[in-house]
Amino acid sequence: MANAFDMVLFGGGGDLSLRKLIPALYRAHKEGGLAEGSRILPICRRQGDVDKYLETAQDALKKHLREGEYSESVWREFSQMLRAVNVDIAKLDEHWDELADILGADEERVRLFYLAIPPAVFGICCENLSLKGLINRQSRVVVEKPLGYNAQTADEINSKIATYFPETSIFRIDHYLGKETVQNLLALRFSNVLFEHLWDAKTIDHIQISIAETVGLEGRAGFYDETGALRDMVQNHLLQLLCLIAMESPNSMSAKNIRAEKIKVLEALRPLVGEKVDENIVRGQYVAGGYDTELVPGYLEELEAATSNTETFVAIRAHIDNWRWAGVPFYLRTGKRMEKRYAEIVIQYKDVSHHVYEESAGPVVPNRLVIRLQPEESIKLMLMAKKMDSLTMELQPAELNLTLSDTYDSFRSDAYKRLMLDAAADNPALFIHREEVAAAWAWVDPIIEHWRETDSQPQLYRAGSWGPQAANELLERDGRHWFNAQ
Repeated sequence: MANAFDMVLFGGGGDLSLRKLIPALYRAHKEGGLAEGSRILPICRRQGDVDKYLETAQDALKKHLREGEYSESVWREFSQMLRAVNVDIAKLDEHWDELADILGADEERVRLFYLAIPPAVFGICCENLSLKGLINRQSRVVVEKPLGYNAQTADEINSKIATYFPETSIFRIDHYLGKETVQNLLALRFSNVLFEHLWDAKTIDHIQISIAETVGLEGRAGFYDETGALRDMVQNHLLQLLCLIAMESPNSMSAKNIRAEKIKVLEALRPLVGEKVDENIVRGQYVAGGYDTELVPGYLEELEAATSNTETFVAIRAHIDNWRWAGVPFYLRTGKRMEKRYAEIVIQYKDVSHHVYEESAGPVVPNRLVIRLQPEESIKLMLMAKKMDSLTMELQPAELNLTLSDTYDSFRSDAYKRLMLDAAADNPALFIHREEVAAAWAWVDPIIEHWRETDSQPQLYRAGSWGPQAANELLERDGRHWFNAQ
């Protein structure tokens, strides 16, 4: 357990805070992860929100915690840590003085400023923290994605934050990196000789990374229409997962060494410019369709707009031009209003070099490693085996399945909990460095620019489907297919 700290939660009454951050902090307290004396200071713009904050937070916990997690006694303890404060981030007025009085003058107490607010106000928030003398030697700032809309705006935001915080005190969060199965991916790769020698172009045919969502805009219409799936999901989540899969083994699991290896991957990504964008990327936008037994509206209906060429789906064929991955395609896919909600990494191995069994034994299916990140978290290895209920030699795929929630009775993965505690403990290993942000945008920007120059229109797909048909054809041209969630 780290020492007691103060978390100042800007945007404390927003959706992210109430849906993810407050439940994560509640779990941390319930599990003994918050040192006695720690304080959580949600920042609200209106005094009315401050007055009813405890009621709002309690309702949010009851709504968003898993079944059986909420406890009245734990809530009473946790609520003692909460103290909402009325501050308008953009106004440097007496309300900042109230926050200063609460924090006190202790230079050794950790102050964690979590900016669960739009990136456009990151700079003014940090500036006002500095002007009011609230940044002490133990202060850290946690910032949420998306960090800008392109390389230039990301650099401007990073430069503004860097005016007030050194790089070592800036924690750029990508909650996928806090998932236990993502961390298990590194353990799987670098702690098992079985996989270390089977993790390159000699043995792997291709790799798929999919993040599929069943939800639509969820009240984020204005933000999403300016952002789109490429900026919202690919530039951060998917490229970060790609880095962890493809990177070389670091000298140690320190933040510096991990970052160095991830940047090498981003710099080795084959650029997609001009016609290469059209050849290797499919963008889509959902129209009305069925999900479960419900009819759900299309993107334009949710947006309440007549037209928009913002993509809600992206499928990409990418290549990493280095010795380990030469010739191995990486297929990245993400979309809203998909048939199922899941995040998954599929490592598809090549076929055996020689088939020793007769055709009557049945087809040999190449091995496949499937790492499921959500909603359940598991690792599955598909192998070939003999049918045990047959006296003749018949082959069939068999599955080695490590379902983490079944294997570990107390397993409760919460990425935000893990990352907030790491930031409080000054452990940057799972956070994103400024150089990574710049390298990711350097690869993404030419794609967006090509779409803009050619007035590219997304292909339509029905809500509740797996995306536009062109996404399937992208793999079919290579003799492959998507492994959709089962």
